[in-house]
Amino acid sequence: MLFRARLGAFLTFALAGLLTGVWVARMPALAGKFGTSESEIGIVVLIWGLGAIVAMQGLRAVISRAGSRAVLRVALPLTALSYVGVALAPTYGLLLVAVALFGMTFGITDIAMNAQGSVVEQAYRRPIMSGMHAGWCVGAMSGGLFGVVTAAAGLGFTATVLTAAVLALPAGLALGRTYLADPAAPAGAGTGRRARRMPVAVYLIGVLAFIAFMTEGSIADWSGLLLHDELGATQAVAALGYPMFELAMLFGRLVGDRVRTRLGTRRLLAGAGIGTALGMTLVVLAPTAPVAIGGFFVTGLVVCTVVPTTISLAGTAAPGRPAAAVAQVGAMGYGGLLLGPVVVGFLSDATSLRVGVGVVVVLALLIAAGAKYVPLGTGADVASVASRPEPASATTAATTAEPPTPETAEPEPAAA
Repeated sequence: MLFRARLGAFLTFALAGLLTGVWVARMPALAGKFGTSESEIGIVVLIWGLGAIVAMQGLRAVISRAGSRAVLRVALPLTALSYVGVALAPTYGLLLVAVALFGMTFGITDIAMNAQGSVVEQAYRRPIMSGMHAGWCVGAMSGGLFGVVTAAAGLGFTATVLTAAVLALPAGLALGRTYLADPAAPAGAGTGRRARRMPVAVYLIGVLAFIAFMTEGSIADWSGLLLHDELGATQAVAALGYPMFELAMLFGRLVGDRVRTRLGTRRLLAGAGIGTALGMTLVVLAPTAPVAIGGFFVTGLVVCTVVPTTISLAGTAAPGRPAAAVAQVGAMGYGGLLLGPVVVGFLSDATSLRVGVGVVVVLALLIAAGAKYVPLGTGADVASVASRPEPASATTAATTAEPPTPETAEPEPAAA
């Protein structure tokens, strides 16, 4: 049934978010376990991100041929197993190897779960991707809370991550039964080099994803330092910046699909860009920490819809190859996630932290400007199909997982 597939996809996002949340929350414990410096921990994070990007790009064709359901059924349990390697690594060198494997399996899972979300979204014939990504927020916040509880209980990095992996493995296996089959590739799609080439629209969507991920990564890595170093907040208060941003992201994503249906994709992206610029302007010009934290909340509330929307567009950008298109856009997005904090760091060293973080305002305005050019195809935008009924038989749609017919479905982007 469609509801079971939607719930399964939501829980998959939540499980992936939980693993990430635990990993981030216990990073200080990881540093303590190996006695590493901040730069060495930075290398660990970099290796993880590079592993994800390499897997996304290198296995794009494999994922396209196998489909999101088959790949996700293997990749999600493998991610839990690779998490065990991270937990049990006895030396820093072996930790880097384990983290690279974790990044690769996680990157494949990330592609496949977004592609599966696109399959479910197309079966529903209306936007639901933002709600899927709300699952990520729920999982990340739960993982962070799990990290706090285990730290308070005196558990170290190894015990905490190993516990999370042991819980995630059976959950990942069970979720495999809920996924929908990918739509069949259109007749005559071909298998040659030309057929494997992504449409230009995929790369245009990827640029928007790159900017959006760059924005989120910059806020995640620099919000605490801005509050502490520039606004004189205590470490406890400074630590509130990112959780408030994530909480707002969760709230925004829970209603993001309805807002997109009401406004349409272009207006949603333009509004998100302008709203993010205003929220981050408030942060940069804030006289006190509470005002800046309020700015982070406003920013999270509006920027949260950009990444799900780009993934949604990517899922229909290459007919018959949604997983490959999502892989390309996801890899470009992860590039922005890695580059954003670096750019802010260089600008902060050259000027000030306020100016460095202020680059997010510029990025947000680029999102707003790019909304005008994002490929939506020749049909009407999603807002024009808001009142159309869902499939008469959800069970049939879930069983066959065929894409909606042009007469009843929300139009898919032709080049997007």
